[in-house]
Amino acid sequence: MRDRDLMDPPNATRLEGIFKVLANDTRLRLLHALARTKELTVTDLCESVDMRCSAVSNQLQRLADKQIVASRRDGNHIWYRIADPCVPGLIDLAWYLMETPPPKGLG
Repeated sequence: MRDRDLMDPPNATRLEGIFKVLANDTRLRLLHALARTKELTVTDLCESVDMRCSAVSNQLQRLADKQIVASRRDGNHIWYRIADPCVPGLIDLAWYLMETPPPKGLG
């Protein structure tokens, strides 16, 4: 990060949009399910997060709009996968930050 130029407003706004779409418990659960199995159908995702398929489809569309997930059709099934390889690492890092107590004097 130190080697990068200071973030300009358009890039800051784009990054904010990515964080906003990730700042949702349902979307994080869907991404975690996809990261664990690589590719799932909407029905599989509905079962894994115990939600209605219409709600899951809505959340998947929001993730697809930011190119975080991608889909492919196979007959009557649409399979979803994480499109951006940085996303699982970002979620894993955030999870680690959540589980790790802050250093003394900072918390």
